[in-house]
Amino acid sequence: MRIVVIGGHGLIGSRVVEKLTERGVTAVAASRRTGVNSFTADGLADVLDGADVIVDVSNSSYFDEAGALEFFYASTLNLLTYGAAAGVKNHVALSVVGTDRLAATERGYFFAKNEQERLIRDSGSSFSIVHSTQFYEFVRSIADAATVEKRVLLSEAQVRPIAADDVATALADAATAEPTNRTTEIAGPDQYRLSEFVRQDLAYRGDPRDIITDPLARYFGSSLTETELLPAPEARLFSTRYADWLHHQPVTV
Repeated sequence: MRIVVIGGHGLIGSRVVEKLTERGVTAVAASRRTGVNSFTADGLADVLDGADVIVDVSNSSYFDEAGALEFFYASTLNLLTYGAAAGVKNHVALSVVGTDRLAATERGYFFAKNEQERLIRDSGSSFSIVHSTQFYEFVRSIADAATVEKRVLLSEAQVRPIAADDVATALADAATAEPTNRTTEIAGPDQYRLSEFVRQDLAYRGDPRDIITDPLARYFGSSLTETELLPAPEARLFSTRYADWLHHQPVTV
């Protein structure tokens, strides 16, 4: 089995490649570092030659709707087109829990992600879409994006975050199994308010910023209800706890 990981040198992609390799699978890390660009299609024909599965963990560098939509539309169509030509049997894509709900109410980045999923579902190709909750590794970005004059303004939303390593395991499982032709959800073992998730990280690193819970605070430009980022009850739950993960991280401010 030959599996090509698009975005294979990033946070999740590099872990997926490692886990697949440990299973004895031929895993190819494809990214701009290796001359592969899913947005422009550069290098796609060559890297997908002989591929059985695509795992797409690429992401837009833009969080506004127009920029994200341009990336996901072009990139996804390229992967589907070149994948079909190469005879790829499973298109695995990573997305976000709550994408469909936020696409309908808030649009923005989540509208673009929802369009990515729609293109995959409507393509006629076999696929497996994995919806993940927020990564533990993403906590600092959440805090920074919500900071206004040394105060971190966070909504009352609840989250069930997950370790990137567990996300990679779920994707490796999806890539080596038969296509589901549906969306499955994954999450971590514990549920927090968004403010508590961030507060633990700031306290661990001695970050002096104040955390303010504000029902009007936005999450990367989107307004959230309390449960909008939570997975469904049937989600696959992983066992890595946030507190255990946190205490293995370097203390840097």
